[in-house]
Amino acid sequence: LKTMAGKVKWVTDIEKSVLINNFEKRGWIQVAENEDWNFYWMSVQTIRNVFSVETGYRLSDDQIVNHFPNHYELTRKDLMVKNIKRYRKELEKEGSPLAEKDENGKYIYLDFVPVTFMLPADYNLFVEEFRKNPSSTWIMKPCGKAQGKGIFLINKLSQIKKWSRDSKTSSFVSQSSKEAYVISLYINNPLLIGGKKFDLRLYVLVSTYRPLRCYMYKLGFCRFCTVKYTPSTSELDNMFVHLTNVAIQKHGDDYNHIHGGKWTVSNLRLYLESTRGKEVTNKLFDEIHWIIVQSLKAVAPVMNNDKHCFECYGYDIIIDDRLKPWLIEVNASPSLTSSTANDRILKYNLINDTLNIAVPNGEIPDCKWNKSPPKEVLGNYEVLYDEEMAQCDGSDRDLRNRSGQSTGVKGTRARDSGKPVLTTWK
Repeated sequence: LKTMAGKVKWVTDIEKSVLINNFEKRGWIQVAENEDWNFYWMSVQTIRNVFSVETGYRLSDDQIVNHFPNHYELTRKDLMVKNIKRYRKELEKEGSPLAEKDENGKYIYLDFVPVTFMLPADYNLFVEEFRKNPSSTWIMKPCGKAQGKGIFLINKLSQIKKWSRDSKTSSFVSQSSKEAYVISLYINNPLLIGGKKFDLRLYVLVSTYRPLRCYMYKLGFCRFCTVKYTPSTSELDNMFVHLTNVAIQKHGDDYNHIHGGKWTVSNLRLYLESTRGKEVTNKLFDEIHWIIVQSLKAVAPVMNNDKHCFECYGYDIIIDDRLKPWLIEVNASPSLTSSTANDRILKYNLINDTLNIAVPNGEIPDCKWNKSPPKEVLGNYEVLYDEEMAQCDGSDRDLRNRSGQSTGVKGTRARDSGKPVLTTWK
């Protein structure tokens, strides 16, 4: 058994049960086991202790962990939006064509996050935006919670008066007991299947941020609500209509414990190809991949790219009825518990394939290796973006992908001056 002290030892069953119990108390979760090794997945709470300046802990070359030290730059709702906004501004300053805007001032290529404000800091800005369209619906989320906890919808300013307001300055003041929230324009025209709202849970593995190298897991799934969607304001409080989180939907009367209200991404693709056509379906998934890569690029400069780290993110994407994808949030610890038999198989394979990339051939980890595993160990992962390869192809490839000069999704080529060029983020 590999311990945090870096030692490898054989243990009896009794010793192993005691060790596992101690690991779980410290925030480690056992995720896979074979006759030679026990692998442990570290929680986001534990990772802060490992990389804390106060603890003085230093990892050895044969130790790797499944989070980057400041993963929250992408996975905290407020920081994700802040970093994406900063990324856009930096591209604008550089004069990058990726930051181009249309006649209404909207980003052409980087408009993939709903209009979002931080509360209490941006309260006055939010009020100004709200009054431009007072009939709009907004969704409020606590910045540091998951599984749909603390989320509610509003369509009136009076509905967020649970926080105090300074009458002299008309500024928004949070009570000391209240935590920070984000408030986002609600996507009230979601793509419906069977009349129900759904979102996509996609898994993305990042092995290094500088240079950025990430992998897309092919076996993602859709999460459906149990109650048919209605934009009616009378149903704003019905979370079974609006929130797709399994942690919420499993408590509904109509929850199906056999399929768990889930569809595979491959089934979604078949459905869209048959109802909307193959070309627009390919374009949709191309845009989803683009969103993921750009969100990772947005946080890459600020991410602590520790050589001992890798991370498997859970991306939540919503598709509207115009087949435009929107990035809702990114999870640092996507649920690895299974609610159905298919779920168990998918997540077992996800963990297995992730470990095969992080520790190729099941050998003792070595943080100094170049983190470029051979194709045969990728399993259900496929390379989504490799910054080193992209730089070799030329810096203008990203724009050519977005402006439609490349076709298809994977294994495709685009033509520029008659020369075939590989897409840079595949």
